[in-house]
Amino acid sequence: MLPLEVRPGEWLHLLPQRAAFDPARGCLLVADAHVGKAVSYRRMGVPVPEATTDDTLQRLDEAIAATGAQRLVFLGDLLHSARSNAPHTFEAVARWRHRHAGVAVVLVRGNHDDRAGDPPAEWRIDAVDEPLSLGPWRLCHHPQPHDDGYVLAGHQHPCITLGGRAHGRLRLPCFHFGDRVGVLPAFGAFTGMHAVRRQPGDRVAAVADDRVVLV
Repeated sequence: MLPLEVRPGEWLHLLPQRAAFDPARGCLLVADAHVGKAVSYRRMGVPVPEATTDDTLQRLDEAIAATGAQRLVFLGDLLHSARSNAPHTFEAVARWRHRHAGVAVVLVRGNHDDRAGDPPAEWRIDAVDEPLSLGPWRLCHHPQPHDDGYVLAGHQHPCITLGGRAHGRLRLPCFHFGDRVGVLPAFGAFTGMHAVRRQPGDRVAAVADDRVVLV
């Protein structure tokens, strides 16, 4: 877990599970879970990995346990598409939600949520439009600045490429904090990544296995 002062006096703890925790407000932030993406692709005949939803939910368990979060906000794209509506997927999420019945959960709708629809009522996840205000933060899906607060968002699935020995190169998911907008890495187990466009003064923290490191 990497503590980072994002704004003066305002800290986030960056987790290797690819989530961020606001300790002052007991809130865990997760972007781009894309639950059901793999089953959506398989229904189109594309061979993709199995058990990605189980992996995603396990890391959510780990992040909640590590932080003791009392609130969880998904920064958009909780479900991948309407084709994600599979019994195994919905039952797995329902079991996960039962395990964390005491955690308040909110979804800030993203572009995939517009197509997939709001979560089923039995998941007890409130869905709202962006921005959602939380202290100094404006919680969004799309990383666009707002005049009245610092934006925390997703959508871009940021990563950074690091060079190594023997001309090796490694792409790692990362957190990317600019002057007015911070972007979290995609949380989902089966998602693409896009290289960050780093500006002077930006801070980037890469997720490498069980660590988060500033690079």
